[in-house]
Amino acid sequence: MTAPESRSSSPAIRSPEWFLGATRWTQVTFTDDDPGRFDLDFWVEVMRRTRSNALCLSAGGYMAFYPTSIPFHHRSAHLGDSDPFGAFVEAARSLGMHVMARVDPHAVHDDAAQAHPEWLARDSDGNPMPHPSFPGLWLTDPFTSYHREFMTEVALEIVRDYDVDALFANRWEGPKKVSYSEQAARDFRDSTGFDLPHADDPGHQAWGAYREWRSRRLSELVVLWDDAVRGVRPHVRFIPNRGEMLTRDLVPELVEDRYPMFFVDKQSRSTTEPLWVAGRVGKRARGLHPDRPVALISSVGPESHQLRWKDSVADPNELITWICDGFAHGALPWFTKFKAECFDTRWVAPLETAFGLHAKVEPIYRTLPTTAEVVLLDSPSRQASNGPIDPFAPYRSSNLDEDGFCQALVEARIPFEFVAVEALTLDRLADARVLVLPNAPGLTSDQAGVIEAYIASGGGVVAAHDVGLTDDGTALRLGDALGVRLVVEPRGPIKNNYIALNGSHPVSAGYDGASRIVGGTRVLGVETLGDARAVFDFVPDYPDLPMEEVYPRPGVVRPAVVARSHPSGGRSVYLAFNLGEIFAETLQSDHSRLIANAIRWAAGDEPARVTLEGPGFADIAVRADADAIAVTIVNLNNPHAMRGQNRETIPLPPQELVLRVPEGVTGGRARLVIADRDVPLTIKGAQGRVHIPAVEHLELVHVLWSR
Repeated sequence: MTAPESRSSSPAIRSPEWFLGATRWTQVTFTDDDPGRFDLDFWVEVMRRTRSNALCLSAGGYMAFYPTSIPFHHRSAHLGDSDPFGAFVEAARSLGMHVMARVDPHAVHDDAAQAHPEWLARDSDGNPMPHPSFPGLWLTDPFTSYHREFMTEVALEIVRDYDVDALFANRWEGPKKVSYSEQAARDFRDSTGFDLPHADDPGHQAWGAYREWRSRRLSELVVLWDDAVRGVRPHVRFIPNRGEMLTRDLVPELVEDRYPMFFVDKQSRSTTEPLWVAGRVGKRARGLHPDRPVALISSVGPESHQLRWKDSVADPNELITWICDGFAHGALPWFTKFKAECFDTRWVAPLETAFGLHAKVEPIYRTLPTTAEVVLLDSPSRQASNGPIDPFAPYRSSNLDEDGFCQALVEARIPFEFVAVEALTLDRLADARVLVLPNAPGLTSDQAGVIEAYIASGGGVVAAHDVGLTDDGTALRLGDALGVRLVVEPRGPIKNNYIALNGSHPVSAGYDGASRIVGGTRVLGVETLGDARAVFDFVPDYPDLPMEEVYPRPGVVRPAVVARSHPSGGRSVYLAFNLGEIFAETLQSDHSRLIANAIRWAAGDEPARVTLEGPGFADIAVRADADAIAVTIVNLNNPHAMRGQNRETIPLPPQELVLRVPEGVTGGRARLVIADRDVPLTIKGAQGRVHIPAVEHLELVHVLWSR
C-alpha cells in the first residue's frame, strides 16, 4: 500500500503550511523555579547541535512563564520581571525555527478557585475535585467558561504578543470522570434531555448520550480555539494533544480540517514493550490519516508505566534506537526535556546523533512515499471498565493479537503498513498484496464486504481468531470468503492445546521432525467449506494435570489453520485460535514461522519487492516510486530489544538487500546514505542485489533505476 506524504522542501516560515518544515522538535517544559536559573545559551547550542527546526515551549494555562496581564492567570513565583518564554521564542526564531506554545488548562490555584468556583470540576456530590497529586490545586471542567473563555483569552494574548506558529494544549479534556458542575449538567440536560449519568449505574441509557455529547463539546473547543488564534494570525494553528487516539473520538465533520499534523505523546517504551513500537506510531497514524505528518514525543528521561524520573537520563543506546525506529516509519523526531535547568546532560550527545541521522535521510524521505505490500488492519478499541459504555476507559491503540503479528513481521523482515478500520476501502488496499487481520470481532457488514471484494480482486488475506465474529458469537462474517463455517462457539481459556500438521503445504513448511506444535488458549470450532483445505488440525483436548493423565485421547478433529486459493488468484489463510496473542506472550518460534509462512503464501508467487538477507534483528521500512526505492534498515540487534532499556548497541552484521526490479529497468545505481558512499548494484533478470556492510544504528539504501 502506498501512502503519499505531505512534505514541502522549502516551506515559508510563517505560511499556513509552516508545519511541513517542522520535522525535528525540541520541547522544553518549564518548572516553577526555572526563571532565572536556566542557561539560554546552553539551549541554543542544543537546538543547533540537534539541528532542530521546531520548538515547543511552556507558555501558560496552569502557570504563566511570560508577563501575562490576564487576571487569575497564575504566574510562576520566580518570574519577577523576566520573560523566559519570550527569550526562548526570540532565540528559536533567530535560528530559523518554528515555535509552538504549550498551554495546560487542567488545573487552577486557590485564588482562581475561590473567585471562579464555576470553573471547577465537581464530583457527584457537588464538591470541587482536588488535584490528585498536588495539594492546593483544583481540577477544571472543560465544559465551563474556563476552557471556552479564559483559555481562549490566554491563547489570544500569546498569539498577539509573541511570534508563534501554533499552540499545543496538554491535558485539556478534563478529568477522566464525569464532572457534575452546574454548567455541564445544565448543558447536558438541555442537549440530551438526560441528567448526567453516574458511575454506580453503568448500564444507564444516558451513557451513550454522554459519550456523544462529550465528543461534540470537545470538538467544538478545538474549533473555537483554532478559529480564535487564526483570527489574529491566519497562519497560526491551535492543536490540542490527541496522543495515539488521533481524531477517533472526536466529531469528524468538525475537526477533520483542524489537525494539520499530529503529536503522539508516547515518550518511551514500557519494560514489556519491544523497540519497534516506536515505528508503529508512525504507521498507525498513517493508517488513519495518510496525508498528515506525525511527530513522536520522546522523553530524555527513563519512564515505565506510571514511573517517571524527569530529572534523569535514559540510556543513550535506548534514546538513539527509539528515535531512529520512529522516524524510519514516518514518526518525526521530537524530544522533550522537563525542566530547563539541567542536572544531567548525558542526553544531549545521543539526541545529536539521532537527530543528525534524521537530517541525513530527510531529503530522500521527502521525495518518496512510504509503501508496503503487507497491510495490517488497525482495529483499536476502548476497554469498558465500568459497564457497556465507558467514555473514560483507557484507549487501546493495540492488543496482544496485533502485537504478536507485528513482532513476527519484524522478525521475518517483512515491511508492513496499517490501514485504519474506519478508513478501509478498496482504494486504500490498491497496492497491497496481503491484508492481515490479527483480530477484529467488531467488523461491520460493510467492512467485511470491502474485504470480500478485495479477495475477489485477487488480494490475499490472513485472518486470525475472532475476525468477523458477530455480536452474538454464532457466526463469522468473513466465513464464506475464508472457506470456513463456525460450528462451535468460541471457548477458552483452555490449556495444553496443540495443532497437528495435516500434509505438506507452504503454510506448514519448516517444521521438519514435528508432527504438532503449540496451539492457542482461545479457539473457535470451524469446518471447511468447498475447496478450502485444513493444513493444521486441532488435537482433541486432553488434560495438563496430573502428569500421568497428560496424553492424547480420541475426539472430534477440527481445522485449526485453513488455506484457500480463490478463483480470482487471491489466497486466504484463516487461523482459528489466538495466534498473535500467544506469540506476543510466549515468543514461540514455531508461531513466528507460522505467521510468516501464512503471509508469504497469501502474497502469491511473485517475489517480494524487498528482501533483506543476513543474521540479526532489524526493522525495515520501504519508500518507492517508479524511478527509485529507498530501504531503511534499523538495527535492533541488541539483548534488550524485547524487554527493558537498551544498554548496548551491537552492530548488525553485513546484509544482502534483494530487490524486485521493476519492469523496463535496465540498470541503476545504489548509495548508502548514512555511510555516504556509492555501492555496487548487481542486476540479474528481475532481481537486484546490494551488499550492505555492518550497520550501527541505521542505514538507508537509496537506489535510482535507469530504463
